[in-house]
Amino acid sequence: MNIEKSINISRNPAIIFDYLKYTRNQDSFSVWNMTDPEMKKEYKGTDGTVGFIYRWDSTNKTVGAGEQETTSIEEGKRIVFALRFFRPMQNTGISAFEITGTGEGTSLVRWIFESPSKFPMSLFSPIFKRLLGKDLEKGLQNLKVILEER
Repeated sequence: MNIEKSINISRNPAIIFDYLKYTRNQDSFSVWNMTDPEMKKEYKGTDGTVGFIYRWDSTNKTVGAGEQETTSIEEGKRIVFALRFFRPMQNTGISAFEITGTGEGTSLVRWIFESPSKFPMSLFSPIFKRLLGKDLEKGLQNLKVILEER
């Protein structure tokens, strides 16, 4: 399952990249992080560097439990995360942010999500893509508001 959503943000790519590379900033724009303010969070390593791990555990079924590890940083351009979901379903995935300057202090930000989808769950792939796509779009809208107000 591959989902990609994007948005134009009126900020220089370096400003956007410097904000996105810190996983803890996702608390301010990610729909999932904002769904359960009471969820347990753990951090391991140095945020903004490869190897940083963020773990979450929520009783909210739409949030569940899992962890996100920063696996690659291409300075100024791309940040990649490995996702490991424990609950409500076990699965793995990859998430990435790509930032591209479009000129005049504006940037295109892409939020990419990829995950294996095995039978019988693959039957529900169109539903998951629509729901996750909406969450990515909302998160990008939140990000745009935050960064354009800075």
